[in-house]
Amino acid sequence: MSTPIEDYAAVGDTETAALISRKGSVDWLCLPRFDSPSCFTALLGTPEHGRWLIGPVGEASTTRSYRDDTFILETEHRTATGAVRVTDVMPLSDGRADLVRVVEGLEGEVDMEHEWIVRPSYGRIRPWVAHSPGHVRDHDVITAIAGNDMLVLRGSRLPHADNGHHYDRWTVRAGEHYNFSTTWFASYKPIPPPLDIQDRIASTHARSQRWASHCTYEGPYRDEVVRSLLTLRLLTDTRRGGIVAAATTSLPEDFGGVRNWDYRYCWLRDASLALESLLKSGYVEVTKLWRDWLVRAIAGDPEDMQIMYAVDGGRELPERELDHLPGYADSRPVRVGNGAVDQKQTDVLGEVMIALEDARTQGLEESRQSWAIQRAMVDNLARHWQEPDHGLWEMRGPKQHFTHSRVMVWAAFDRAIRGVEIHGYEGDVETWRDLRDRVRADILDKGWNEARQTFTQHYATDEVDASLLLIPVVGFLPPDDPRVHGTIAAVEKDLMRDGFLLRYRTESGVDGLAGDEHPFLACSWWLVSAYALTGQLDKGHALMRRLLSLLNDVGLIAEEYDVGGDRQVGNFPQAFSHLTLIGAAYALCDAENAATPTHPVEED
Repeated sequence: MSTPIEDYAAVGDTETAALISRKGSVDWLCLPRFDSPSCFTALLGTPEHGRWLIGPVGEASTTRSYRDDTFILETEHRTATGAVRVTDVMPLSDGRADLVRVVEGLEGEVDMEHEWIVRPSYGRIRPWVAHSPGHVRDHDVITAIAGNDMLVLRGSRLPHADNGHHYDRWTVRAGEHYNFSTTWFASYKPIPPPLDIQDRIASTHARSQRWASHCTYEGPYRDEVVRSLLTLRLLTDTRRGGIVAAATTSLPEDFGGVRNWDYRYCWLRDASLALESLLKSGYVEVTKLWRDWLVRAIAGDPEDMQIMYAVDGGRELPERELDHLPGYADSRPVRVGNGAVDQKQTDVLGEVMIALEDARTQGLEESRQSWAIQRAMVDNLARHWQEPDHGLWEMRGPKQHFTHSRVMVWAAFDRAIRGVEIHGYEGDVETWRDLRDRVRADILDKGWNEARQTFTQHYATDEVDASLLLIPVVGFLPPDDPRVHGTIAAVEKDLMRDGFLLRYRTESGVDGLAGDEHPFLACSWWLVSAYALTGQLDKGHALMRRLLSLLNDVGLIAEEYDVGGDRQVGNFPQAFSHLTLIGAAYALCDAENAATPTHPVEED
């Protein structure tokens, strides 16, 4: 039986991330990058597909948390005979790919087990495993080699080989410490030296604390906002600049179904929205890192701009199925790559332009190349904005004139105009103004359903879509416009399931896929923001509190939630969920501040 998604915690080094279960099993890790093939893949299969387990034998009571504002995971296991703490960390900013695990005896004694099963290439390859001499400071190490990949296991005591596994069972007593590490490196290179583990943990703690201390948010739900900001940092490749949508692939939207997608890539939309959240919170330098990544990734003919890229800006993301894996909760196929890379999603440029305009407002100056590329993209949009597209939800059905896509076209022209009028950059502002007006008229004429008093998902339907909640957020209409209120009411009526919002009604057939899905959590956080903007603060806070109750014990959340099964659903941790949480908190804070009367100070 698959481990519940919410039972996982994540640790990472801002180039990749590992998922660790409450029992202490590393069931997912791609090395050396987020979008590299996994070497521990039990998440999508069985332990035979690779895992690294360090945990108590038998029954234990387990609690865990991150140390302060970091991704240093501390897990305490209590048994009938004693207690131990396991500390898991991937050290930051040392140019290596290491996962470190420290076991400390706290009370009495606890029987522990250690299992190391390396299976590169998504659990498909059984590597050549051997004991090897380490460095001068080392005991022997265990190496696992398959092609270009080599993993080396170091430890205070090493497990023994047993039919392709490495297994150990031992007793940890109060006061004892055991250090273990797994390191990836290219197999043609010499084995790297061992880490000074306590120094690397201390350095990682200090760096993370400094980063978190720059957060400027002081409103309600601050702890959850900071953890979500840290999660966005975890999903940002700080060497290359790309921001991945999630750390995993093929965690299903429908258990046992086919809606299983690879999210380990950099969607321009998701990254742009993540940057908006980071910018609001004072992290301008992150925007420059991503802006420079964007310039490299989309450089070239504007016609060739993709909706997503590899972590290093690569364009080739062919989708294929891994038939050797049974999938999470028997959800097949397991996919790597993403066929949506070739889709037309007209909204993407709008999100990019909004994020970059926010960055300019925060003081980030454009380079000549970055503004030139934006101009080229907007001019290209001017030639194609009237064409149908697949929409932000990556519909695999026929293209449509999606209302949200049109609103984001309006936003792209609007932010380009601001770049000229406010910041003094050059551009064809007269043409952009004319197009902005034409797009607005088109939306109000064809995207509005007078009979239902709502905007619609696309021009040829009376269905609604949760993305319509963004109309006041991006400034297309003011929050007090009756059409905004009508749309919120229609979205609530049609898409609310068990107190949370769906993206759209799958039974309409618009996405061209079989099966159903659960409430998409970002949409409910959009609804919180819509409530805040329209003055419905009581409803906003009530929904916010309910949403926050879905976070797992270490503050992480997946893409969707199965209310009936009381479990998280979809890829994890999900940037979209965390960034909309941040946006909702800001919206509530701003609305409360606006509603609080100010009293002038009386002079004596």
